[in-house]
Amino acid sequence: MTFNRSEYPDGFKFGVATSSYQIEGHSFGGAGRTHWDDFAQTPGNVVRSENGDKGCDHYNRLDEDLDLIANLGVDVYRFSTSWARVLPEGRGAPNMEGLDFYDRLVDGLLERGVKPAATLYHWELPSPLADLGGWRNRDIANWFADFTEVIMGRVGDRVWSAAPINEPWCVGWLSHFMGLHAPGLRDIRATARAMHHVLLAHGRAIETMRGLGMDNLGAVCNLEWAMPADNSPEAALAAARYDAIYNRFFLSGIFKGEYPSLALEGLEPHLPNNWQDDFATISAPVDWCGLNYYTRKIVVPDDSPWPGYVETTGELPQTTMGWEIYPEGLANFLRRAKDEYTGDLPIFVTENGMSADDVAVHGVVDDPHRIDYIGSHLEAVKSVIAEGVPVQGYYLWSLMDNYEWALGYDKRFGLVHVNFDTFERTPKASYRKLAEMLKN
Repeated sequence: MTFNRSEYPDGFKFGVATSSYQIEGHSFGGAGRTHWDDFAQTPGNVVRSENGDKGCDHYNRLDEDLDLIANLGVDVYRFSTSWARVLPEGRGAPNMEGLDFYDRLVDGLLERGVKPAATLYHWELPSPLADLGGWRNRDIANWFADFTEVIMGRVGDRVWSAAPINEPWCVGWLSHFMGLHAPGLRDIRATARAMHHVLLAHGRAIETMRGLGMDNLGAVCNLEWAMPADNSPEAALAAARYDAIYNRFFLSGIFKGEYPSLALEGLEPHLPNNWQDDFATISAPVDWCGLNYYTRKIVVPDDSPWPGYVETTGELPQTTMGWEIYPEGLANFLRRAKDEYTGDLPIFVTENGMSADDVAVHGVVDDPHRIDYIGSHLEAVKSVIAEGVPVQGYYLWSLMDNYEWALGYDKRFGLVHVNFDTFERTPKASYRKLAEMLKN
């Protein structure tokens, strides 16, 4: 990792990202129950049945963590707000302690010269709404708009940017088709409706924030570069179908007002009636596009029912998530976003990072692997900027080690090591190297 700010365009933003349920400690401050609490309490879903009750104790260590962000020298902190912390029942009376917490968070960032970038939803759906069908229920779009009005009515005048929903593929497909995240369903009808309603909720939230006078609003999608396992037509079709479901469905809905045909092959019979009529809301104009990128997937065709593929990895080095390190995929997606979806809109890399077996030894955490990972992906960003792609920022996942969903507290993505027994924070070598580079 060797760079200085002058190698990037004027105004290019470096940042770090976190999410509420993963770090705050959800048993504090009047937060309500979430479907992640229910999912984790179901045997076999989460490593050691761990949940976000304590997280990284961020709720009680806010100032310490804001100082870590400021001392790193980044321009932007991308955080998420917890629906269940703000509205414990998902609707109705707000929890004033929760609103006060996000007030302190935003004001604390501004006092330290860091731009607050809010994401309204990072997967912690209130359990009372899950009881009503959650993302399968069309009403969730209006419930989400109401939540948006409550939280952004409180902090929206001070956040630098805002996006409604983090990684809609995870909210829809991973959680309702693969069953690997809450609510843990394996149901194609639920999947189709969840994927559509996530985008409808995104659009309603954009409308609501515009109504509050907010700007700098965006969409954040996660992407995996899909490559066929061999040169056969069958493998090419399987990779294209994977790409349509994972990458193109959400970008196409937001930026083109349509869904890709290869995704509709299996999903269209299960979409709600008159789903096409919702594109006017789904494709409400945004001011920027955020891409979360970590890896590629090798796609193998098989004779199982639609979508008729399995995913695997190749021979590249992998992180402890089993994800191949493939920075070329990030460059490819940045080019594709500009050429096929966003045109001249600003693009941000809103998440990028790696998990590793980082261990603190006498107060030191060496992670040269992460330094190399960040460096290679920043080079990919720089290369496409030179080609004219309007990338305006790059945010690391994550500020600190945290609760990694179904994998519990085992996977460490942070620039800061967290001892989950004492909550002691130890900046890693990557934190110190990035701080040094950002000061150049």
